[in-house]
Amino acid sequence: MELDLYRVDAFTNRVFGGNPACVMPLDEWLDDELLLKLAQENAVAETAFLVCSQPGRYHLRWFTPDVEMDLCGHATLASAHVVFSYLEPKAAEVCFESVSGELVVTRKASSEYQMALPNRAPEPAILPAEISESLSLPPVEVYKARDYLLVYKSQRSVEEFSVNRHLFDRVNLGTGGVIVTSPGRKVDFVSRFFTPQATILEDPVTGSAHCTSAPFWSSRLAKTVLHAEQISARGGFLKCQVLPDHVLISGQAVTYAKSRVFLP
Repeated sequence: MELDLYRVDAFTNRVFGGNPACVMPLDEWLDDELLLKLAQENAVAETAFLVCSQPGRYHLRWFTPDVEMDLCGHATLASAHVVFSYLEPKAAEVCFESVSGELVVTRKASSEYQMALPNRAPEPAILPAEISESLSLPPVEVYKARDYLLVYKSQRSVEEFSVNRHLFDRVNLGTGGVIVTSPGRKVDFVSRFFTPQATILEDPVTGSAHCTSAPFWSSRLAKTVLHAEQISARGGFLKCQVLPDHVLISGQAVTYAKSRVFLP
């Protein structure tokens, strides 16, 4: 069996930036065990697998090297880039059917893609001791949706933030993680994202985390359109528009490589 493999850098306009994802179009679904092995072999934060049900419509699943995810923004953006660039170059919109519902991505005239992801506004929460004891600096506020949202006063605090991985890995958050965020110097807000017990501790740019951070900052800053930067080592930029049920997240993507996978 031979499969196409695309490696795409999402939320950036240049290779070596943003968050890398692998995208693998399939004719039909393979066994879950094999999908996980492919994700482990690809060795990036997320591998997206898609099966076309009809033109402009695909079933979409996401795997880290460790687990299947409930939602992944950057791999959805990467999947849309593959559809628009290679599979259906004349399409203006694609709908992905997923465990998080239908996710519609639109090609914009500005070389951006706009995704409609679910609004996951957070609620005030108590941080588990396993997490709080691992942090280099305690947060000012704590909230939670799927992910914990830790709020800090300044971008410098987020830049200098670190976790003690030995302590951090005592907790298992399933498909969730920890967002570290603050107001930005040149954008509305900045963030970083960490996942305990994951092969990749810090995710470079996390679209799904902005389903939570964007509604939070929208309420805090009293604005519905926000510009965000994830200040990881690779870095990435996102434009977020907060609606009652969705967050419209826009970004660019570039292809790094296309290859063939050979399976017995």
